[in-house]
Amino acid sequence: MKKTLLTCGLLLGCSTFAHADPLSAWNDTAAKQSIEQWVQNATKEGSPAFIPTDKRYVVFDNDGTLWPEEPLVFQIKFIVDEIKRQAPEHPEWKKDPLLKAVLDNDLKKVMTFGKEGLLKLVTLTQSGMTTDEFNQRVANWFDTQKDARFGCRYDQMAYQPMRQLLDYLRENGFKTWIVSGGGIDFMRVISQKMYGIPPEQVIGSFALGEFSLTDNGTQIRKTMKGAFYDDGADKPVAIHLFMGQRPVGAFGNSDGDLQMLQYTTANPNYKTFGLLVHHTDAEREYAYDKQPGSGGKLIKGMEEAKAKGWTVVDMKQDWKTVFDPALCPAK
Repeated sequence: MKKTLLTCGLLLGCSTFAHADPLSAWNDTAAKQSIEQWVQNATKEGSPAFIPTDKRYVVFDNDGTLWPEEPLVFQIKFIVDEIKRQAPEHPEWKKDPLLKAVLDNDLKKVMTFGKEGLLKLVTLTQSGMTTDEFNQRVANWFDTQKDARFGCRYDQMAYQPMRQLLDYLRENGFKTWIVSGGGIDFMRVISQKMYGIPPEQVIGSFALGEFSLTDNGTQIRKTMKGAFYDDGADKPVAIHLFMGQRPVGAFGNSDGDLQMLQYTTANPNYKTFGLLVHHTDAEREYAYDKQPGSGGKLIKGMEEAKAKGWTVVDMKQDWKTVFDPALCPAK
């Protein structure tokens, strides 16, 4: 009798584990239900919406979709910290208005220099060194720097609901890609650790490197030649270049992702899925969509989502948690 009870207990435990909710960080709202319904239909053989495994490619924006982008995207924070780290070796930087603004933490003034100023900062901090040297700088930054508001390392700040969604999709035979305006080399350093996405499935902004032989072997040195900014209408172009096929699902958060969702959901061969994360939670994260100067404007995307039936995630209403409490506890 005891053995029977023990066996039943073990079986019940296994059954409970097997039926654990893979999207437990999501509230049971229309957004979650739309995801589950699409995945169920896409993976059910014989369903009119069935998608073969080799066609289940889905693309995710990074900044604002998988981790925060306000008040500054993480890569900009890395650039600022790199300028400050190297400043003692370059006293002449204090005479440069742009670099002085960075060193004085006057980010509003930094923004007045526009794209040319940003390009200059990127060149100073992400060009002229080998890819190995750059990767080590990025890894060191993630290991040591913390977000001022949340007190967590940046590599601990993946959105838990989206991290679960990535796992859920992969468990159902989907291949997950990042397609972001962020630097391709920057994201590849942490994509596997944070999201379970290998470096070869990361698409981002890039420039051409230079190969050379060295006394110890070979190296690739980073340059700014042929710079390509992977945002807006260039996202579908980059997807075609790196992926070679049209995705069946696209996940973003801003108008910079609009063309990626348009390209994906216009796939003529399969029932596709589009999703936008709407930042509505000022208490647990940030609330924005139309603010001047925000990199995460979501105006046209909301209009098109309504017209085309894309899922819009209301962060405040649809997510039980924002960050994994084991990695980044709420303050």
